Amino acid sequence: MDNLSDALAKLKLASTDGASDSVESCLDCLLKALVNNNTEASLKIQEMGVLPLLPTLLSPQSSCSPKVANIIAEVAKNEFMRSSCVEAGLIPPLIQLLNSSDQEVLLQTGRALGNICYDSHSLQGQLISMGVIPTLVKLLGIHSHNAALTEMCLIAFGNLAELESSKEQFASTNIAEELVRLFQKQAEHEKKEMIFEVLAPLAENDVIKLQMVEAGLVECLLEVVAQTVDGEREEDVAQLKTASDLMVLLLLGDESMQKLFEGGKGSVFQRVLSWIPSHNHQLQLAGALAIANFARNDGNCIHMVDTGIVQKLLELLDRHVDEGNVTVQHAALSALRNLAIPVVNKSKMLSAGVADVVLKFSQSEMPPVQFKLLGTLRMLIDTQVEAADQLGTNGKLVERLVEWCEAKDHAGVMGESNRLLSALIRHSKSKEVIRTVIQGGGVKHLVTMATSEHMIMQNEALVALGLIAALDLVAAEKDFVAANLVAVLHKLLSDERSAPEIKYNSMILICAVMGSEPLHKEVQSRAFIDVVSKLRAHENKTVSHQASLTEQRLTAQS
Repeated sequence: MDNLSDALAKLKLASTDGASDSVESCLDCLLKALVNNNTEASLKIQEMGVLPLLPTLLSPQSSCSPKVANIIAEVAKNEFMRSSCVEAGLIPPLIQLLNSSDQEVLLQTGRALGNICYDSHSLQGQLISMGVIPTLVKLLGIHSHNAALTEMCLIAFGNLAELESSKEQFASTNIAEELVRLFQKQAEHEKKEMIFEVLAPLAENDVIKLQMVEAGLVECLLEVVAQTVDGEREEDVAQLKTASDLMVLLLLGDESMQKLFEGGKGSVFQRVLSWIPSHNHQLQLAGALAIANFARNDGNCIHMVDTGIVQKLLELLDRHVDEGNVTVQHAALSALRNLAIPVVNKSKMLSAGVADVVLKFSQSEMPPVQFKLLGTLRMLIDTQVEAADQLGTNGKLVERLVEWCEAKDHAGVMGESNRLLSALIRHSKSKEVIRTVIQGGGVKHLVTMATSEHMIMQNEALVALGLIAALDLVAAEKDFVAANLVAVLHKLLSDERSAPEIKYNSMILICAVMGSEPLHKEVQSRAFIDVVSKLRAHENKTVSHQASLTEQRLTAQS
């Protein structure tokens, strides 16, 4: 350690009088000390105030730049030294050195910057604002044959890509082309994994997604899938998952997805379809998720239903009723739900037996599966009277829905089951369905749904309750009273924040429940006439007109 103290003292003198030979030997001594005992040597460097001398030794013309950058890289391995490196002003001269043509200088500079900024989003953000990304992308293109430099660039990209502020800068470079070109050259699993680790966060950006597709990344991914699908080694399984997951991620961008769909004739789309009947669960999952992503506009959905994709998904689901792979179930149900959105697809999918297959999963105890199952059924019965009637008179299904309406730990499942219960009534307009819902204990949940924070759910509940009151008030009377329906309606009409359609449907419901003696008495006791008369001046003409009609009804029956 005495030798180190001497070297540091000499370095301070030499750096001021510019004696390059003695500087070099001092730097060698520092590096040797750091190799022997990094922590102790770093503390000594800090104590003797050497760090502020280093920026002058980092000039592009200096022959000792690679050694100085190496020393900084070693020192910055210690977390307690990083802020001292920043305070010593080392970052700007290091960034300047990234323009060097000397590969050793570039390597040590990259290490130094990486270590100083390790695990610090604010310092990484500083690098981004100083324009380091385009410089590193350019370096990768020039020095792709240098394995150490390539690795340094990939590690830097991996760290920087996690920051949202980096995405715009990456999108303005040819990073996608460079990474795809590099990927095509790699034979080693570890190197491919490193590139994947950069591609995945970058692919979250829609502009970069499209650049990756145009650079030929999809073809690379399909090749990886083909090479690893039957592999049993751990690295094959890992690569298959990474490649297929990344493929699905690329399809989340509207432009990249449409480019790969190619009107349903694209080779990529056809390859992805072939994954669904695969015996590999990871490929089944990726295939189903890919279909769900392709099914994000009506044109694609209609084409896919017309070309028989529904049958493939149903066969896949049938294979997983007993096998019970939850992620595959969830993905296949997601795809079916999206495909069921266009009106023209609903009757075709119902005829194909989608509802029957989906119902097989109604006993699932997994909330993600329950959520997608409910959404799929709700999409299927929208405007489909016969299907709504058939499902709505299925006592076991209605009982399960009522059970899920109480799933307070899973807000999504609770919301979707309420919405499906309402949809069965609204689309069937059937007294039999209403009886089934009343007998199953669903009325109180629809009343609660009318108080939801989401206007669309409030409205769906009020329309369903209106149909119950109009078609079978006698059977629902007790449930309406027990659920405090009249109090809920009074609150909705009194609340200035209630949307016009909520006020309108609440008044329709008030008129409908007046045929029940106990409900009529409650309406009278709550002075509804005052609330309703104020609504006659409402800016919405439909609301003001309904307020006049409701007021007449209340006055006539008071």
